[in-house]
Amino acid sequence: MLVKFDTLKKYYPELIGILVFVLYLFTLAPSVIQIDSGELAAVQSTLGIAHPTGYPLFTLIGFIFLKIPFPFSKIYQANMLAAIWCALSIVFFVKTISIVFDNLSFFSSSTLKSSKKQLSEARSNIRNVVLFVSIFSGFFLAFSKTFWFQSTSVEVYSLQVFLFNLIIYLSIKAYLNNGTVRWVYVGIVLALGFSNHMTTIFIVPLVVILFFDKEKFNKVALKKFLIMLAITFSIILIIYSYLPIRAFTNPEINWGNPNNLENFLRHVSGKQYQLWFFSSFKAAEKQLSYYLKNLPSEFGYVGLIVIIFGIINCYRKCNKIFYLLLITFLFSLFYSINYDIVDIDSYFLLTYIILSFFAAFGIKFFLERLKKVMLSIPIILLIIFVVFVINYPKANQSDVYTFEDYTRAILSSVEPESIILTYQWDYFVSPSYYFQYAENFRRDVAVIDKELLRRSWYYNQIERNYPEIIRNLRTDIDSFLIALKPFERSEEYDPIVLEKFYRKIMMGLFLKNNKNFYIGLELFQNEMQNGELQLPEGYQIVPYNLLFKVVKGIDYIPAPEPTFHIRFPKRRNRYVDFIETVAGTMLTYRAMYEFQYGKVNKAKMYLEKVKKDFKNFRIPRNILRMIEAN
Repeated sequence: MLVKFDTLKKYYPELIGILVFVLYLFTLAPSVIQIDSGELAAVQSTLGIAHPTGYPLFTLIGFIFLKIPFPFSKIYQANMLAAIWCALSIVFFVKTISIVFDNLSFFSSSTLKSSKKQLSEARSNIRNVVLFVSIFSGFFLAFSKTFWFQSTSVEVYSLQVFLFNLIIYLSIKAYLNNGTVRWVYVGIVLALGFSNHMTTIFIVPLVVILFFDKEKFNKVALKKFLIMLAITFSIILIIYSYLPIRAFTNPEINWGNPNNLENFLRHVSGKQYQLWFFSSFKAAEKQLSYYLKNLPSEFGYVGLIVIIFGIINCYRKCNKIFYLLLITFLFSLFYSINYDIVDIDSYFLLTYIILSFFAAFGIKFFLERLKKVMLSIPIILLIIFVVFVINYPKANQSDVYTFEDYTRAILSSVEPESIILTYQWDYFVSPSYYFQYAENFRRDVAVIDKELLRRSWYYNQIERNYPEIIRNLRTDIDSFLIALKPFERSEEYDPIVLEKFYRKIMMGLFLKNNKNFYIGLELFQNEMQNGELQLPEGYQIVPYNLLFKVVKGIDYIPAPEPTFHIRFPKRRNRYVDFIETVAGTMLTYRAMYEFQYGKVNKAKMYLEKVKKDFKNFRIPRNILRMIEAN
């Protein structure tokens, strides 16, 4: 039995990781999802350069992984890598819990008697406690909402949670094992963390505290720490050198074009996002309020009880770990709430990992309170099962094809070599990157992001992929880039001049290209109706399935029949709802257009399409009555 127990103890973190990975496969997204999924998958597929801060480690590992000949699509393969990272993260989380609790005293001295038999039983009980605490806390983190969601689709945060847990594991090992794991290994993994995502800064206080508590604050320790920092920064520079090296080859996706020092520093520092960092106390208050309101649902509500008991138990039984976790938690939370973005959840991931550490102490509390380990197992299993059941539908992306269908429908509906002007990044532009650049689907169609036209690097990317579009706009673009330079350098600039040339470029896209031109619904509803975007004289827009077509004159413009089909998942979110609203609105506009030209049957066909495929969209009653009356 002892041999079997030792074997189990040696490999159970890996077995848990495999089990978690298998469970994650059931919730894995089969295609692209909202926000950056499409862009990041395309960057990994084509060895491109992603949006700031570039994520070179994520890109390079993903590129290598996608070269493995799996029998399914590249996007599924990229999503599967996210599940692998999260499962590996659980492996190291479980290992960390194990080594931490192996160094705690679970029983009072009165528990241990002089009898060898009793001493052996006590040690066996301690092993059992560590085993169960590690296993259950691993599942506790694995099934938490935001952590689980990272495993469902390609994103930098899946790799980041793995690196967070690996850094914690190595730091604890270096602290406890008297040099078996050296601090230089911690420095190396820290470098990998920063080479993936700058939220690695959140874990730095934990490393620093453990290092100086172990090594003490003296000249020898300081020298060792500086050597570790030197190694860390050297590795960071080596990995980030990928960005300028790759930029010199001018890849298809070349965000920021970091081919010189100025562009490189701007890209790596995420300068365009700095506006939202520490913007105001009101913004921080809003994000903190969101965090606190969302926190109970992260752990299935009942899990919060385990965390509360764990915090109390950790404080009473192990002050050093309590304050280490508390400082790390507060530093991470403070930094995160001062970033004023909508999709902030991923920035809270380290706080959820820390809370799961506290949950381990809560599990230990129940084991101690019930005295016998076997009596507490059903209670703890029930809590974890509740967390699993509550968060499964929230994390489940296995039926999300909406963004693929929407993107393919748009690209398929337009003529060859058309231009689409839009800024639906989260819904269409980002997914189009994957389908066009990774799968070569409708590469002939130029998808232009209106907001990215305000960035100097974007013109290089357009010229790389669609040079004919801006060939006749070179003079206006050069004037715009000159006026834009002081803005990008945070120097004084003339906003009137900038806006003037920006509008000339957009007008030139209409007038100086002999191509079919389309705009998104958001441009019509926002920019056109408030006068920011104006069409050349004599031009109008015509509803054309999911886009507006820019045409000259007032003649009737036929459109392809709406044979596309968009699949919607069982669980909705605002991104999915947006697509349904856009589709329903555009087809209703087209029905009105058909009706205005006396084509009543076609108008009814479009409305039937809306009723059948977009059931949550409400067609205005006056339109229904008007068309059905004919």
